[in-house]
Amino acid sequence: MTNVGVTTIEVLMVRVYLTEAETHLESLLKRLNDEGKVRGVTVFRGIAGFGKSGEIHSSSLLDMSLNLPVVVEFFDEPDKAQVIIDELYKKFGPGHITSWSAQLSVD
Repeated sequence: MTNVGVTTIEVLMVRVYLTEAETHLESLLKRLNDEGKVRGVTVFRGIAGFGKSGEIHSSSLLDMSLNLPVVVEFFDEPDKAQVIIDELYKKFGPGHITSWSAQLSVD
């Protein structure tokens, strides 16, 4: 569906799944902002989750380890985002990165 008078461009949305205990968040944000100059980044902190290991990370009063799930989401033009995905894959390996095409409304 196209809105009259609205211009859209194709972007690649990317999600990187981490946990708070992993010390990659600060360096990842620095890479995306300072070096990558991507169009947008959001960090989500989950209340519970698990990955391939099956170990559940949750925010219960009994478990204050603060090892909650963290999702870093960013988007940019497909070629630019793919370069970053390739770098991140080398750092985090399989199972941590998802991506999909989307449209971004621009001026």
